Amino acid sequence: MGRAVVVATCALNQWALDFEGNLERIFRSIDIAKSKGARYRLGPELEICGYGCSDHYYESDTLLHSFQVLEKLLQSPATQDIICDVGMPVLHRNVRYNCRVIFLNKKILLIRPKISLANAGNYRELRWFTPWSKARHVEEYFLPRIIQEVTGQETVPFGDAVLATNDTCLGAEICEELWAPNSPHIEMGLDGVEIFTNSSGSHHVLRKAHARVDLVNSATAKNGGIYILANQKGCDGDRLYYDGCAMISMNGETVAQGTQFSLDDVEVLVATLDLEDVRSYRAEISSRNLAASKVSPYPRVKVDFALSCPDDVAVPTCMPIQWRHHSPEEEISLGPACWLWDYLRRSKQAGFLLPLSGGIDSSATACIVYSMCHQVCLAVKNGNADVLADARRIVNDETYIPKDPREFCKRIFTTCYMASENSSQDTCKRAKLLAEQIGSYHINLNIDAAVKAVVGIFSVVTGRTPQFSVCGGSSRESLALQNVQARIRMVLAYLFAQLTLWARGMPGGLLVLGSANVDESLRGYLTKYDCSSADINPIGGISKTDLKNFIQYCLENFQLTALSSIMSAPPTAELEPLVDGQVAQTDEADMGMTYAELSIYGKLRKIAKAGPYSMFCKLINMWKEICTPREVASKVKHFFRMYSVNRHKMTTLTPSYHAENYSPDDNRFDLRPFLYNTSWSWQFRCIDKQVNTL
Repeated sequence: MGRAVVVATCALNQWALDFEGNLERIFRSIDIAKSKGARYRLGPELEICGYGCSDHYYESDTLLHSFQVLEKLLQSPATQDIICDVGMPVLHRNVRYNCRVIFLNKKILLIRPKISLANAGNYRELRWFTPWSKARHVEEYFLPRIIQEVTGQETVPFGDAVLATNDTCLGAEICEELWAPNSPHIEMGLDGVEIFTNSSGSHHVLRKAHARVDLVNSATAKNGGIYILANQKGCDGDRLYYDGCAMISMNGETVAQGTQFSLDDVEVLVATLDLEDVRSYRAEISSRNLAASKVSPYPRVKVDFALSCPDDVAVPTCMPIQWRHHSPEEEISLGPACWLWDYLRRSKQAGFLLPLSGGIDSSATACIVYSMCHQVCLAVKNGNADVLADARRIVNDETYIPKDPREFCKRIFTTCYMASENSSQDTCKRAKLLAEQIGSYHINLNIDAAVKAVVGIFSVVTGRTPQFSVCGGSSRESLALQNVQARIRMVLAYLFAQLTLWARGMPGGLLVLGSANVDESLRGYLTKYDCSSADINPIGGISKTDLKNFIQYCLENFQLTALSSIMSAPPTAELEPLVDGQVAQTDEADMGMTYAELSIYGKLRKIAKAGPYSMFCKLINMWKEICTPREVASKVKHFFRMYSVNRHKMTTLTPSYHAENYSPDDNRFDLRPFLYNTSWSWQFRCIDKQVNTL
């Protein structure tokens, strides 16, 4: 009868400009799709060149190599008898578009340019691409000669059209178009399109997955149809981690779910679905049918091919499933761990070095590395040959098989406690115990000699010796002495990262991990070029509150009992002298605000787009039970003073895993000045005026 269609979607760990590797992963996905009987295969956005090429999109080389990869795909017997839908940049009439190239049996059926470009937050697509603005319009695209020689076609359709096969009709969306208020699937569905496809480059943010799933399911809940979503996965060379979650939905319900976090480079979902279920679902929606009778038709590209088989009455079809979401603590355990693994294997380094202070932030970073080791051992146990090959190369042992996370951790992870005369025995013991429990190679060292040498140079040159505040020095002297300690630790971290393995008679070097959380970065509570300066930072986009919950999760799930005392200890930088052998300095006292308050300030500043006055107006209601308006005003002013004084530090912030939408990352996400008038005179005067009226 020709009603059961077999379709495939995938999540691929593509890498920007890795044309060789990207092609290999595309071929693997097509092979898997065909082996499972699929007649249509959808891949992620810009999968041929990798999504994160950024300004490399300006280069003609990127376009050339993308077409060379397309040539290989068209020529290959692997792509025969299956509609392949791949993503790449295309230059049409000297305008660059983000496109889907859909082909079958060495013939290009349609090049479909993206209509709505992502241009907020981490996305800058309008910098490199132009949106296709000609709705339901198709033009001729003249193919490059290398493609003409394969397809025998001089021109192919380019524009906003749909495919009409012998048994159904397919229409494409690209990533952002699903999120747009006027998504193309609405009118395509009214025009009889039964299968919607979406190739995405959607990155992970804590607590975001449900929004994507809800959008996909709602796309077909009102209008009926089959929705297929493909997504990029992994770290493709930047701060973002693309979290897979490929899925297939029908009539508002999920029928196939891919993993969100996985070390598999290629994941393919295949579903068999009954077109008659779509047609009967639509038949009883009278409002939909009335709207459909008035819709303007899409150009249809006729394809002499079917996604179903003639005799398919007995073919079983997929049933709805319940989507299982990860908790935020699981997301922190898995997402940054997968990102670290991609960074480690692709940078061809031999492991990580972490300055481990015994506090929550560095301990959380250590736990993420330990989680990564768990994921590697699990992937190898499940037969992932790619992960095994990468692990063997990293440890420089062709016979090695990672089975025990602690043993693997010992090989690739070095932790270092850098004590000073201001460090307590408690933090030293906590760091050592955690290192023992996760299995890292642990180093204890003392930085006092280096600190005294640096301060001594200053004293020789100036004839003055700075003192801490508790010893009679000024705040300037005390801060400078704290910063010297912090910066010495950064210098030593890089020295040991470069030479620790050499000293142990092992090859390679280590990547230095940072451990400043998103709240401290927002407040600027870090020393420029201290241990917050590293190669990468897996927790730089995660709040202190979430990190505390993650520590509790690790305590319970990894049985890391050392975390219990770390959880209960007050956060401290340990840069000022001890008082009676005990730590007198705490982070929240230094900052003049709590971590809970910082998270609120961050969300209001970035997500709610609140300046000082708007933030004050929102907080007098949020905090009316605990603060007077004058106290709220004082807190808001203090935050904005500290934020603006320290904003310059964001220009040198270590590349961090992006997990939170109030990240202050200055690179491309949070674009603001780094030289402010820190008095905020006009804004604060508005606050004062409002306080006086309350």
